[in-house]
Amino acid sequence: MVCTALMSVRAFSYDVERNVIISVPDQKLAVLENGEPIAEYRVSTSRYGLGDRFNSYATPLGEMQVAAKIGDGMPMGAVFKNRHVTGEILPPNASGRDPIVTRILWLRGLQSCNSNAFSRNIYIHGTPVERLIGRPASYGCIRMRSRDVVQLFNMVQVGAKISVTTLSIHRALAAATTFGSRLAAN
Repeated sequence: MVCTALMSVRAFSYDVERNVIISVPDQKLAVLENGEPIAEYRVSTSRYGLGDRFNSYATPLGEMQVAAKIGDGMPMGAVFKNRHVTGEILPPNASGRDPIVTRILWLRGLQSCNSNAFSRNIYIHGTPVERLIGRPASYGCIRMRSRDVVQLFNMVQVGAKISVTTLSIHRALAAATTFGSRLAAN
């Protein structure tokens, strides 16, 4: 099965109240509630392109879900190593390092084209390198500003669908909204 951008957006299941669409070309993430957009953030996907191969450092496309949420209540800038807090706290744009900070939403792929996402440790997470948000800069994960990932963490639950697409954010939202409206009418 090949992941296509439109298929991934239309494949959304609206059994979870809030879902997320990530547009790779726009480097934006939108949160949908019952199929309607309620928030939008700038993100960074992989500097190594798209894919799901091990050791590729690529961002997987398609439909995934939040498998686990890690870091609830931790301060902004709290550093994580192997999903455990180290006790260190970094300010935005701290020089010299690029660890995972603030919050982790661990993703599980739901399609054959992203089935390795969980074992590859693909997350939506905070980064201290906030100046690079808005352009491809990660090593496979979806990076967000600390304040933004805290908001997202509080908005979505484990099980929320995450769709990573090559559509623009506007086209992806239009497809999801149209499809969600059709579902609601049936």
